[in-house]
Amino acid sequence: MYILDAGARFSAVRFSPVLSNPSLTHLRRRHFIVRANLPFPKHQAKYQKELEAAIDAVDRACRLCVDVKRSLFSSKEKILEKNDQTPVTIADFGVQALVSLELSRLFPSIPLVAEEDSLFLRANNLVSSVVSEVNAKASIGDDQLSDADVLEAIDRGGKDAYTFCNKPATYWILDPIDGTRGFLKGDEALYVVGLALVVDNEIVLGVMGCPNWPGDSPDGSTGTLMLSHIGCGTWTKRLQVSGDWTRCLVDACGLVNKARFCIPESQTWESLPLSDLFGARVDSDDLQHKEILLLPTCCGSLCKYLMVASGRASIFLQRIKTQRTIKSWDHAVGIICVHEAGGKVTDWEGDEISLEEDQSERRLIFPAGGIVVSNGSLHHQILEMISSASPTL
Repeated sequence: MYILDAGARFSAVRFSPVLSNPSLTHLRRRHFIVRANLPFPKHQAKYQKELEAAIDAVDRACRLCVDVKRSLFSSKEKILEKNDQTPVTIADFGVQALVSLELSRLFPSIPLVAEEDSLFLRANNLVSSVVSEVNAKASIGDDQLSDADVLEAIDRGGKDAYTFCNKPATYWILDPIDGTRGFLKGDEALYVVGLALVVDNEIVLGVMGCPNWPGDSPDGSTGTLMLSHIGCGTWTKRLQVSGDWTRCLVDACGLVNKARFCIPESQTWESLPLSDLFGARVDSDDLQHKEILLLPTCCGSLCKYLMVASGRASIFLQRIKTQRTIKSWDHAVGIICVHEAGGKVTDWEGDEISLEEDQSERRLIFPAGGIVVSNGSLHHQILEMISSASPTL
């Protein structure tokens, strides 16, 4: 039974179809709204302090992203390219420094696994720009962070910062900006700041901030914050606004041809196993029996997890290319958000995604074939279809 403390308030705000996850049967056909700092009583969350810190860090990071984005196209120095030709901005480095600083201040013994290191930043003489952005958003009072402080904070999450060996570990996983291309494209393309906490190889909480997520508020404001805590569900509220939390549930679609699909922008429907069975269309008008609805791309993979966890999409499929490594930060926070919303995440063989196979660094994952993110109801059907098609791929 879901219990609220005396200061919380809830109400059903809209109907949602029946879930397949038996652990969520008490939430059938309804979403809940709760007004509180957290959407559930603090005593129910084992990692309450870590969750509150993660929410604050992601909120600050999203503010940094919004401010950098405003001036992005007014200065060519704001846009960089890494060696792999992935566009990177001051915001990537600023977010990593900011989140690293906030978390290390409260939890100095918990290491950070993150995407960037400061070498590229130093080489491009852009350290001062990042330091300025971080000083504007960090919770440091009147103190000012030095260049060394910020560079050290970035490198705390870098590749050589920590060696895990093969022991169960507790650590943060951060994707400073997932969907950087979306960050560069403009207001309509989505990007996400994603942060998760892993304890003994289990993801126990996650927070995602999407500053330009389309809003439905009367004032036209955008942005969403999604959080998840093991055993406490997945919840969203408007980003950087105090107010109501709404519990997220996956959709209840039980027919593959009625499902709404997401795929990475780097892949085509024809490259995926289900293309032998279904054609794909991006409009829902007059879909035929052998056609599925493919939702418009929203850049980073974490956006796809957000789509499934919030019930806007039924399936996210990603094929693993043999020449490409899969990074843990592109998936960790999304996995717990989908699980706690009633969905399921596995590789193409039906095995759960393991974060410990990269025993030394915890930076890579090795899903067989690819990743399937679903509402749970459709998961087995999708796996069977992939299995039957796989020998020809």
